[in-house]
Amino acid sequence: MIVFRPSLVATDLDGTLIRSDGSVSARTRAALRRVEDAGALVVFVTGRPTRVMAEIVAQTGASGLAICANGALVYNLDNNSTVTHRALDTTTALWLTAEIRALVPDAVFAVESGSHFGREPTFITMWPDPHECVGHITELLMAMPATKLLVRRELHGITLADAYVAIARIAGSAAVVTTSSHDLVEIAGAGISKGVALAEIAAQYDISAQRTIAFGDMPNDLPMFAWAGHAVAVANAHPDVLAAADEITASNDADGVAHVIERLFP
Repeated sequence: MIVFRPSLVATDLDGTLIRSDGSVSARTRAALRRVEDAGALVVFVTGRPTRVMAEIVAQTGASGLAICANGALVYNLDNNSTVTHRALDTTTALWLTAEIRALVPDAVFAVESGSHFGREPTFITMWPDPHECVGHITELLMAMPATKLLVRRELHGITLADAYVAIARIAGSAAVVTTSSHDLVEIAGAGISKGVALAEIAAQYDISAQRTIAFGDMPNDLPMFAWAGHAVAVANAHPDVLAAADEITASNDADGVAHVIERLFP
């Protein structure tokens, strides 16, 4: 169990910091304030796009930086601006969608592009956007750079595990394939991950991996776990994340992140 006080606290949002009802508890808000009051850095590290960050950030009361779209984009929460944006190469994205559709003919796609969103007509999103673009994936990719390419795979009876393995095999080293929910595969550019983005931010502040603690719950958090000096999974985490953790705390609904922070920042 970790005994030092971290200089950087990195936490995933959905399923980790955020409760199942979409709220951030008063206890968690108070814990994050403890970190910032002690002079340590809080960084949110999420698969979420920037377009759905405002409400959650307001709930947390935190400031500073957020790593979004699984590492493809770094966002300044204080002035609502993009710091870095690494899109998936359009040629690669077009090739991947064609290969994936050949494997699963009824696969449906969507594109996160910075603060913009585009989807195919049958792609159902958990975060509807009144300004979204709707069209064929080829048209969408030609019109907007893909911060993250999204694939749903409900049809033909293929499981998420099977779809993930098959898509990762197709992508090879040309793109990074991950997942953060039970019915969605996410694709980013080569070399992009939560861990890479977190390491870059830490270097800017001269903070080592050994002085970093990371919280998460899903496979897209594993690169962050691999880099951070101490990795903490919430009790409700995916089995692979539980296995990779240095410590397991209470669930997101039981303020697991706050439990650990209160111990480290008394």
